[in-house]
Amino acid sequence: MADTEKTKPRPATKSAKPRPEVRFRMRILSGDAVALGPGKVELLEAVREHGSISAAARSLGMSYRRAWLLIDELNRSLKVPATHSEQGGQSGGGCTLTPVGEDIIRLYREVEIEAQRSCAKQIAELTRLIRP
Repeated sequence: MADTEKTKPRPATKSAKPRPEVRFRMRILSGDAVALGPGKVELLEAVREHGSISAAARSLGMSYRRAWLLIDELNRSLKVPATHSEQGGQSGGGCTLTPVGEDIIRLYREVEIEAQRSCAKQIAELTRLIRP
């Protein structure tokens, strides 16, 4: 009888169909350069979390040089820098966000939330056009 338990058909389960993912990728251009965009905001969040550019870069899977160049480009495009770096030494240096850096993260994420909320109807209509 135990064998019949194993061979009983199981109820059909619906396979979870992945839903389309909607992302807003706002960029602020200054001349030809992207002064602020999703990658720089994500890097600022990683710097805040890890306390250094090198650790932030590692957490995002990018080179230190690339991360440093992005931070440098961001800081040069701002009136007041978004980060403050300490030189290496026995403690290894580090990088922290300035109040401007904190404001950038907060404001950027608020824009994403508001855009999502404001466009919910259009997003729903667009995602219905996507194949499951």
